[in-house]
Amino acid sequence: MTESLALPNARESTASPEAPLAGVTVLDLTRLLPGPLAGLRLAEMGAHVIKIEDKGAGDYAREMMLNEGEPAPSAFWRLLNRAKGVERLDLKSDNDRAAFLEWVARADVLLEGFRPGVMARLGFDYETLARLRPSLVMASITGYGQHGPMAQAAGHDINYIGYAGVLDQLSDAGDAPIVPNFQIGDLYGGAQAAVQAVLAALVAAQRTGRGRWLDISMTHEVFRSNLVPAVALHRQGHASRAGADLLNGGVPCYQVYRTLDGRYMAVGALELKFWQTLCEVLGRSDWKTRHWSLGQAIGGDDARALQAELAEVFASASLVEWTSRFADADCCVTPVLRLEEAMTHALFEQVRGALLP
Repeated sequence: MTESLALPNARESTASPEAPLAGVTVLDLTRLLPGPLAGLRLAEMGAHVIKIEDKGAGDYAREMMLNEGEPAPSAFWRLLNRAKGVERLDLKSDNDRAAFLEWVARADVLLEGFRPGVMARLGFDYETLARLRPSLVMASITGYGQHGPMAQAAGHDINYIGYAGVLDQLSDAGDAPIVPNFQIGDLYGGAQAAVQAVLAALVAAQRTGRGRWLDISMTHEVFRSNLVPAVALHRQGHASRAGADLLNGGVPCYQVYRTLDGRYMAVGALELKFWQTLCEVLGRSDWKTRHWSLGQAIGGDDARALQAELAEVFASASLVEWTSRFADADCCVTPVLRLEEAMTHALFEQVRGALLP
């Protein structure tokens, strides 16, 4: 990837004209993870994405997760910003502000992730930009939204999912929250929600000629999608604790089990037909009727007892052995792969480049 300070007409997209977003220009002012990933997803659909960074340190991701002695930019930055053009602009400089407005006059989408009010203080609030480009779609990605009691509060993924009642649901056997190494708020509440909203707004802009300002709050988006615990809340007045509900460890047919070599198998035999096939593979036809759909109490004594029996069975063989035994059985029993293994699995042959900087 090269960097330049070229004028807006000096760099053209290399996307196939048949790509769904071919001809769409996106300005990406965001940093770190959510906004840059949204920009990357739009680029993968054919958009011409220009990442605009300041002339100083630029995106903080350039320096994050570097090995000792490794030159910047980091693999983190390169993974998120491949397929983008990069421009260095000081948005407080008159010349660079003018160059930025030239970009805006040609753009279809603008992504920004500053705290609420920053774009307005720079003189680039949506109303100002829309006068220059009426069809512009601007997505503002923040932790807590543009308005409300926490609009100016700092936060990261762990804070967003904590407020949204999601971190509470990611619990270990002792009902203590774990720290997930998958950023649900950033990736879903930020990046994916922004892409979804931008695509819808682009359709409307093509139809009407008018763009819009999208307020993407990562916390609110995750909260809106916390659906299964909300079902329990409506059903029983409170969200279920770990091991007490259908999808959080309360049934033996939907659980992870440790293998002889310290690895894990994921059992997703939620439907009766899958559970009964699992029982056949294990040679335990006597277990076929011990299923939640046949009256087994979720989180009850029999469910816990059967989980213990299954745990003992899975602990008797290695991950490779169990994977082989279930390879041809249609019952949703699969290995829990490490990323190193997933990178070489045939399933990801066409997309593994997405995780190669």
